[in-house]
Amino acid sequence: MLQIGVSGHELTAQERDWLQHDACIGVILFARNFASRTQAAELTQAIREAAPRPQLISVDQEGGRVQRFREGYTALPALQGFDALYREDPTAALALAREHAWLMASEIRATGIDLSFAPVIDLGRGNRAIGNRAFSADPDVVAAFARTYVAGMHEAGMAATLKHFPGHGSIPEDTHFDVAVDDRSLEAMRATDLIPFVAGIAAGADAVMMAHITYPQVAPEPAGYAPRWIGEILRGEMGFRGVVFSDDIGMAAAHSAGGVKARIDAHLDAGCDVVLVASPALVEESLRGMAGRVSNTMALAALMGRGALGWDGLLADGRRDDVQARLGRVRESVVDAGATSGAINVGDVA
Repeated sequence: MLQIGVSGHELTAQERDWLQHDACIGVILFARNFASRTQAAELTQAIREAAPRPQLISVDQEGGRVQRFREGYTALPALQGFDALYREDPTAALALAREHAWLMASEIRATGIDLSFAPVIDLGRGNRAIGNRAFSADPDVVAAFARTYVAGMHEAGMAATLKHFPGHGSIPEDTHFDVAVDDRSLEAMRATDLIPFVAGIAAGADAVMMAHITYPQVAPEPAGYAPRWIGEILRGEMGFRGVVFSDDIGMAAAHSAGGVKARIDAHLDAGCDVVLVASPALVEESLRGMAGRVSNTMALAALMGRGALGWDGLLADGRRDDVQARLGRVRESVVDAGATSGAINVGDVA
């Protein structure tokens, strides 16, 4: 199954045709698709009306540098700012992170979108793509935040997606632009990067997004192409029963499998349920590459958004104003905490 990107603020005739394809199960939106709250809601509705089956519509709305919708939405702080608060008062920091999750998810659900790909539970250990998107360098601290963030998203009627499995934060390379190799053993990963994923899965996370990183001591392929990572470890050992997403197949580190069809086949054959095709330039070829494959949309039902207030209800909810005011503490903290990573270039899919 494919989740595709579209080009602008409105659907083109070609994009409406793409939505008819049996393999297309949804659309991922980016800043290029956003002009205003009203326009985003209209685009979302147009996608649903153009497709013959329910569509999963998603966005990356983490906060900080990775926030696709801005005007009219809360300026969410990057997650790294919670680390300083946690050192002062763990209980208060975790409670506020849950409110961050609730607010982020509530605003996206009010727009009619099902899913924001969150939370990032990679460790903050110097990766150029992750930077201040990570809660902390400490796996136990990140695990605690993973649990509370999943709960906050669920409270708002949104499924939670843990990313990027099995851990993107502990090497410097940015997989949007570079091939990335992490040469640690599985035992070392279990003692560090995997700890937050264990916690997030136990908390009821609904989906996992794979990393385009190769861990040669565990499997020869990048994780999203690796049956060992997905079938044996994530599903077998860790007991995950939700939906597995690839990261964007247009990223540089995804090219190791070959052409577009080869990348799609490698992900699906390894156990991914949904392949992300962020670039409209790759969609036509990707849809052709799905010939002969059977799409199973049953697993996606749990990811569809539930029970949104709508913008009128959300704007009238005093909780939104209260959370915005309280998040100011995190925003002030992350100005300093993210000073060295604020210029990191983050591509379409994060």
